Amino acid sequence: MENYKPTTDDGKTAGIISYFTLIGWLIAYFALYNNNKTALASYQLRQTLLFHLASILVSWVAGFIIGAAFITSGVFIGVSILWIIRLGFLIIWIIGLIGAINGERKPMPLIGEPAQNMFSGI
Repeated sequence: MENYKPTTDDGKTAGIISYFTLIGWLIAYFALYNNNKTALASYQLRQTLLFHLASILVSWVAGFIIGAAFITSGVFIGVSILWIIRLGFLIIWIIGLIGAINGERKPMPLIGEPAQNMFSGI
């Protein structure tokens, strides 16, 4: 029988799971990160927390503004603008997820650096 040595992922798993919704972030933080605090996991958790909060806030605010504009004017352009915003968040999310999968501490565009400063306690 071979010598079996359990390996650690240096926080890579927590970083990847944190990208999958706010619930995924909570699972990554409480179930994986609390027992295995690493620099990589901390980095990914900080930026995904800001990403999730920003995407929720921007979607709500943009949806409210566009919805109000649609009700008052009947213009459908707002729906296109909302989809462009969502596409932008999707692109940022994909860039961050690829970095997490590769085990890199690569900042997400527009979000990565501010997140490291805002959530330095994580």
